[in-house]
Amino acid sequence: MAQSNNSIKKILTVAFALCIVCSVIVSTAAVALRSKQQFNQELDRKTNILNVADLYEPGMDVNETFASSITPRVVNLETGEYSEEHDPATYNAFESRRDPAASRTLSGEKDPAGLTRVETYSTVYLVGNPDDPEQIILPIRGQGLWGLMRGFLAVEGDGNTIVGITYYEHAETPGLGGEVNNPRWQAQWEGKEIFDSADAVAPSIHLAKGGASGENEVDALSGATLTSNGVTNMLQYWLSPEGFGDYLAKFRSGVSQDEAQGADVELETEGA
Repeated sequence: MAQSNNSIKKILTVAFALCIVCSVIVSTAAVALRSKQQFNQELDRKTNILNVADLYEPGMDVNETFASSITPRVVNLETGEYSEEHDPATYNAFESRRDPAASRTLSGEKDPAGLTRVETYSTVYLVGNPDDPEQIILPIRGQGLWGLMRGFLAVEGDGNTIVGITYYEHAETPGLGGEVNNPRWQAQWEGKEIFDSADAVAPSIHLAKGGASGENEVDALSGATLTSNGVTNMLQYWLSPEGFGDYLAKFRSGVSQDEAQGADVELETEGA
């Protein structure tokens, strides 16, 4: 006796075949679109860097402007010096934090930003002449209310004065913590100072509830205390000696990175 078209066996066979066909289609599309996705991610990263440096204009050729205006360099966060160990064009600091040999564990008071692990080397972006940059763009990240927030902080070549801040990834509440992307709030950062004195080691920049009253303060986000704390905490970490503090100190001293490293080489040679 012939099986009915509505038999369980036929229904399961059709469903299984449909799943296989859909899986093949999805997998093929993912592979075919991977290069395009990577291209778009890279374009978005460059756009955000140009934007925080106040160099972005709608309709511009982002890749061309980035190549002519920005020089990426890899910095050893433990020494604050440039490193030739990694290619800045391809090195991914965020992914390297997963490698125990290329990162370190953070906990307690040493991890105010809630990072858990942090990379040993990170990429910075220099605007203008890399030997005497007009701006230094630093990648920053830390926990907000609902998850990890990632962005860029632009600092003038003096290693202290802020040019701008931007966040390209976060899960904060729209209208509250999500206001980190509000241009009016971001505009408050221009001209603010990271450190309150020339010889300070710990950064003083922070978000102040009830209104900013000093060169080291920015208005906190209204109704978003935990997001505001997250912004302050990530800046306190990345601008401290645990992050880019030692690197920025060389600019604050008026000595270029290349000069500082050249002096270190001379001292080592004399010692030998």
